[in-house]
Amino acid sequence: MEARASAKYLRGSAQKARLVIDMIRGKNVNEALAVLQYTNKRAADGIEACVRSAIANATETAERANIAVDPDDLWVKACFVDQGPTKNRRRVRPAPQGRAYRERRHFCHVTVLVSSEDKALVRGDKSKARRIVSSGVRPVVAPKSNSGAGRTERANKNDEAAPSEQQAAQ
Repeated sequence: MEARASAKYLRGSAQKARLVIDMIRGKNVNEALAVLQYTNKRAADGIEACVRSAIANATETAERANIAVDPDDLWVKACFVDQGPTKNRRRVRPAPQGRAYRERRHFCHVTVLVSSEDKALVRGDKSKARRIVSSGVRPVVAPKSNSGAGRTERANKNDEAAPSEQQAAQ
């Protein structure tokens, strides 16, 4: 069961919100909420509300489909931040020598996707490789040959010329 939630027009830049989002990606929702609660960043409050909304959306969707989903089993499958508009949040800041600097204040859009599926099933090829190694079956790998394939032509010519030089020196 998957559910998503998005928070639009959060104050602050997308770059700063991505710092917070990167801390919760792939974690259990309880761990993610704990991290967000104690993160000293302005964007954490809006992201926390978005995660709580995604959890509520997952339980609501599960109820409608008559499926039992425990909110503690949910994890953050994907989360990303998009840049929002800056058009109407332009401000003028005084600058030296009577000039003015234009200041653009940023918005961002946050999207969180939570899932109750097992993480190993979602990852794909990497998890298959881990299952193969853990089962004891090892993939067949061709042995490397030391035929001098990595040597340069100059080194090969020197090796061929070396015996004749040794005979000439005697």
